[in-house]
Amino acid sequence: MPPVDSTSRRLRELPRSELAEEIEGIVLGKFRAVLLMADSEDLPLDISYFDLGLTSLRLTEIRQSLEQLLDLSINVSVLFNEPTIAHLVDHLTQAIQEA
Repeated sequence: MPPVDSTSRRLRELPRSELAEEIEGIVLGKFRAVLLMADSEDLPLDISYFDLGLTSLRLTEIRQSLEQLLDLSINVSVLFNEPTIAHLVDHLTQAIQEA
């Protein structure tokens, strides 16, 4: 895996449409890994993490992993107020653009 700074730097240079696509791929990869899903399995973007079977502990692990990889802080309220992958992708895309 490339160093964190090169990943976050590369993402910050992408146009918004490509950035959102890249972030979605990263986030889906993290969620699939924690949920023990194959890459080929469909993971709905608009269903609550908890309805997918995720626990608060696993969500915290995903958050920490994404923070490290993307070199940014993710407020816990973002994860719990609107707990869907689509919302998280939107939030992260905006946060990276503003960084």
